[in-house]
Amino acid sequence: MNKTSPGHQKMPDHKIEEERVPGAMTVQVDGETIARSADVILVKEDNHPDRYYFPRSDVQMDKLERTLTTTECPFKGTAHYFNINTGARRLNDAVWTYESPYDEHRNLKDRLAFYDDKIPDIQVRAA
Repeated sequence: MNKTSPGHQKMPDHKIEEERVPGAMTVQVDGETIARSADVILVKEDNHPDRYYFPRSDVQMDKLERTLTTTECPFKGTAHYFNINTGARRLNDAVWTYESPYDEHRNLKDRLAFYDDKIPDIQVRAA
């Protein structure tokens, strides 16, 4: 079934670029590695910070707790959120995923991105 993004139809000049990151990236919280992957997609979107999307298979899903939070992106689709649970605390709605993205961004399906700009305790960087 084709699922074309309404955002791209209404605003064709809005740029969202996806590119593979060369090398490995990690996500750390309180010094604990939550994700490590050499298969990361960098998303550059107009008027938004750069985001790194990690495959679920390279994320410690046992450290994440799904929440009821969702948001709608007219370009990518419905985002579902997760808390990060470390030994001592929880970072609420710190991670999101597009489980059924629009066709233009199907490469993001089931990948996870981290709010490293809003939650300074999350560090996303080259491994």
